[in-house]
Amino acid sequence: MGLPILDYAPKSQNVRVTAYEEGRDESSRIFSSDNILSDGDMGVLIEVAYRQIFFHAFASDRETILESQLRNGQITVRDFIRGLLLSDTYKRSFYDLNSNYRFVEQTIQRVLGRDVYSEREKIAWSIVVATKGIKGFVDELLNTEEYLTTFGNNIVPYQRRRILPGRIQGETPFNIKSPRYDAYHRAKLGFPQTIWQSVVKDYRAADLKPKTGDPSLFLKMAQTIRPSGNGPQKVSAFDIDINSKVPYRKK
Repeated sequence: MGLPILDYAPKSQNVRVTAYEEGRDESSRIFSSDNILSDGDMGVLIEVAYRQIFFHAFASDRETILESQLRNGQITVRDFIRGLLLSDTYKRSFYDLNSNYRFVEQTIQRVLGRDVYSEREKIAWSIVVATKGIKGFVDELLNTEEYLTTFGNNIVPYQRRRILPGRIQGETPFNIKSPRYDAYHRAKLGFPQTIWQSVVKDYRAADLKPKTGDPSLFLKMAQTIRPSGNGPQKVSAFDIDINSKVPYRKK
């Protein structure tokens, strides 16, 4: 018998405040299978789901069987999200490279579209991961009243209330604020790479770059040439035979 979820008090985040605002280009778009009119629309919805959970999916990361089932109406969007969270890609990229606390934080951001309320919430869900495993944690998270009320079975999760009309700058996207690798693994992989910074500093616009034939393109080549000439001779005038050295006209 698993342990019950530890109680934690939600705090007043932006996502819990009723919004009175008009839709803008910066606001999160809602993708639902209820609005699918063509196979192309379903493809867009699938790509949005990949971006929400994986941030980016390579060809080897795609779950083709789940995609086929979703296109044919055999599973719901919620089932598709569950399949992505239980995939080997998500486990390898997020669970294997982070602690349970960080794994819980990243999963809540991607599934519930908000930050964790407190450290107590991270501890509560970390206990679920430790006792019921990843599958038990994902099932309970997708079965919460918060998820069912906000996204239901047909809406792809999204970051809620990221753009705030009362502030100059909105909430930072989760993929930037919480990258998949923690500081330890980023250091092992060599991130951040300082070579990128030097490239940015040396950037020149295309119209300012030297064209073919510009002397500046040959500057480094010219600097590598080390010509060696003959130095001045140190000969005394008394040692010169004037009669043999000075040319004269023969009769």
